[in-house]
Amino acid sequence: MKRTGISLLVVFAISIFVVALFGGCATGTTKNATSVVDYLFPDTKDPVVTPGIPVLTLPLRVGIAFVPSDGSGHSRRSSGAFASFQNGSPALTEKRKSDLMQAVADRFKKYPFVKEIEIIPSAYLKPGGSFANLEQIRTMYGVDVIALLSYDQVQFTDEGKLSLTYWTIVGAYVIPGEKNDTQTMLDAVIYDIPSRKMLFRAPGLSHINGSATLVNQSEELRADSGKGFDDAAKEMIVNLDEQLTNFKAKVKERPEEFKVVNSPGYTGGGSGGGSIDLISLLLLAGLGGCFLWMRKHT
Repeated sequence: MKRTGISLLVVFAISIFVVALFGGCATGTTKNATSVVDYLFPDTKDPVVTPGIPVLTLPLRVGIAFVPSDGSGHSRRSSGAFASFQNGSPALTEKRKSDLMQAVADRFKKYPFVKEIEIIPSAYLKPGGSFANLEQIRTMYGVDVIALLSYDQVQFTDEGKLSLTYWTIVGAYVIPGEKNDTQTMLDAVIYDIPSRKMLFRAPGLSHINGSATLVNQSEELRADSGKGFDDAAKEMIVNLDEQLTNFKAKVKERPEEFKVVNSPGYTGGGSGGGSIDLISLLLLAGLGGCFLWMRKHT
């Protein structure tokens, strides 16, 4: 009887130890992020810049790059086995980044006013490099327009109402979360480098409500992280396509905000530049004149 009592005490003690051991990986909030705001405006969260009027030379040469992390990792309150997952974002590997940049490049290639797409390696972007760094990239790759990609992912493993606050170039987003939730944002911000003017942006959001148990929580969170990036990327690509179409129309409608010029030998592209519309008007006027002349002489 004593032996049975001792065995039960041993089992109870081991159980308490296991709960304590894994309890460290069951609580915490982990955040992995890069920020366009931190990259372009490293000294302030309230960017003040007076952009010039973009001179868009057609066809465009566009660069695509992920902004670098500031090195802090942006991770908070992680412990136990879950701590190995906190530094960086294992789901967003360099291979996944490359695939995502290629998907963005494919969207740009659909438009005839884009000549070339340059995928910029992460090593060429410096944390807090700002527009001086972009000017270096412009010189190296010959691009005037660049799509800067950033991400913010938070995984909640605490009870109660929680939220992700993500600072974008146009303000803060606050997204609520619950236990085992994975919230992901991918953001594409397109800038004209010489004028320092943001042309447009296209975000993508994902919300995954996880249900991991204590034993497999780390694996579930890792899987949710990967799916979160995939889902956010799909939405961002759709929004990017829409914003590209809207930008083409905006260039036509607001000539005071955008100046469009054609490269030597370039006569088309459907960019919304005045040259295409002018040629069309001249052709219509010529046809109209011919029609009136024929009526007078018949």
